[in-house]
Amino acid sequence: MKKEAVNWPEAVKPLLKKYKGKPHPLEAKNTYQYIVLVVLSAQSNDKFINSIAAELFEAFPNMQSMSQATPEALYPYISKVINYRNKAKWLTTIAAEIKKDSLIPLSMEGLTKYPGIGRKSANVIMREAGAPPEGIIVDLHVLRVAPRLGIATGDDATKMEKQLMEALPKSEWDIGMAISFLGREICRPKPECEKCLMNKVCDYYNNFLAPGAAKK
Repeated sequence: MKKEAVNWPEAVKPLLKKYKGKPHPLEAKNTYQYIVLVVLSAQSNDKFINSIAAELFEAFPNMQSMSQATPEALYPYISKVINYRNKAKWLTTIAAEIKKDSLIPLSMEGLTKYPGIGRKSANVIMREAGAPPEGIIVDLHVLRVAPRLGIATGDDATKMEKQLMEALPKSEWDIGMAISFLGREICRPKPECEKCLMNKVCDYYNNFLAPGAAKK
């Protein structure tokens, strides 16, 4: 029997409601700080990046101060970060071009032209700045969870973002961060499906784990 199609715009509403307004795990206080932290966090752990943020921002409190720094000036604060030399170069280049916090662009085109900022990072920055969404955040958690749910397929972030954007209206494009939180809290590599508010529509749960599911 053919599986009934899921009405995803309706199905994701409880998930969006649960995580509405919840800030990104990177602990930034303003848009400048989010730019710095998302660049540093690539291939790294958010908790670790948060742990080095205070000293870094004490030394470089805004875009103007960062714009006057050399990459080497950042090394003492970020030397334990993966790929820190390149990231220091990217951050000082970004700051030298933007110059002031008030001139930070809040568009996909405006942000992704800078080194170290891809679509995911730009989506995070724009979300936390309260800018209208131009895409959907697809991080490692979304790449794991969205295919389990059945709302998207594959393991390519760009293609998955496009699938999610096509599946949902723009008013629900915060789903990326909501799915990310679900992946951090419940749908981990070893998921706690019985606790998940999405298990009624989840492919993984209903095909493999639900009572009476056909074990494949």
